[in-house]
Amino acid sequence: MSNPLTDLVLGFQGLVADVPTLVQPLIVAAAGAVPFIEGEGAAAIGIIGGIHPLVAVLAAAIGNLLCVAIVVLVTSRVRAAVTTRRGAPAKTQTARREKFEKAYHRYGTPGVSLLGPLLLPTQFTAAALTSTGVPPLRVIAWQAAAIALWTTGVTLIALGLIRLAA
Repeated sequence: MSNPLTDLVLGFQGLVADVPTLVQPLIVAAAGAVPFIEGEGAAAIGIIGGIHPLVAVLAAAIGNLLCVAIVVLVTSRVRAAVTTRRGAPAKTQTARREKFEKAYHRYGTPGVSLLGPLLLPTQFTAAALTSTGVPPLRVIAWQAAAIALWTTGVTLIALGLIRLAA
């Protein structure tokens, strides 16, 4: 039985190989928008597909960030609509929500944004931050920093490993 995420990654890799050179960064950006692939995985897809590493990193990070920005803006509007209608934020506490809020109080927006990719896709972390009332521009700024750091860092490590193996 095949893994859907593996199939998706292989599909993006095949697509990068099949499209003209000018379109390849767009495919990498689209892959960067997919949770669990994100910037790190998309950059690898691009590099394996023959795209220059700098172009692959930029395309992957931009695709990831655009998706995160859309998630943040939509979540912000939904939160505003719900809190306006109810008059106050709902206080339903699930175990998962409590865990997130504990991490948020301990690390703040910067810490949750920078450490979040170790546990969750950036889209999920961004939505959780926004739903707790963190201003959208603050979430987007810290998610941009996290995406840039993680995508660049993982790509540099991968390139180093590729050079070692060669």
